[in-house]
Amino acid sequence: MPEQPVRLALVVAEFNYDITRLMEEKALSHAKFLDVEVPVVFHVPGFYDAPFGVAQVIRLDFIDAVAVIGAVIQGQTKHDELVANQAARALVDLSLQYGKPVTLGIIGPGASRAQAAERIEEYSRRAVEAAVKLVRRQRQIPGLKYAAGQTIVVE
Repeated sequence: MPEQPVRLALVVAEFNYDITRLMEEKALSHAKFLDVEVPVVFHVPGFYDAPFGVAQVIRLDFIDAVAVIGAVIQGQTKHDELVANQAARALVDLSLQYGKPVTLGIIGPGASRAQAAERIEEYSRRAVEAAVKLVRRQRQIPGLKYAAGQTIVVE
């Protein structure tokens, strides 16, 4: 029986769009390379708004996971830390609430614009790969059979 395709939604923050537009392109390209479908790309104004975007797409029955793409660039205050910490916590909660992976392709907080530019491809690729790995591993769980003394490794 052929493996069921992974269907991934992307939630992309528009703030720092010079960085996140390229991240979106890299994430879509890597998903295609991995033979992963991306039926939905949901843009949100900034990373702080990502939990709202994730809440919209994660409940779709044809979405297996959500990768969040964004860049939280350091400013003159600690606002970037507040934004990143609060949004990341909410994304973890949504993942657990819906039982679907939500992965972070978020550069920062504390990153300069130059550091963000250097990390575009790496962070985009990681978010997609993590989502795909988690979906494939999650799909193994219902078929697991335990025998006394056995250790089951899901990878």
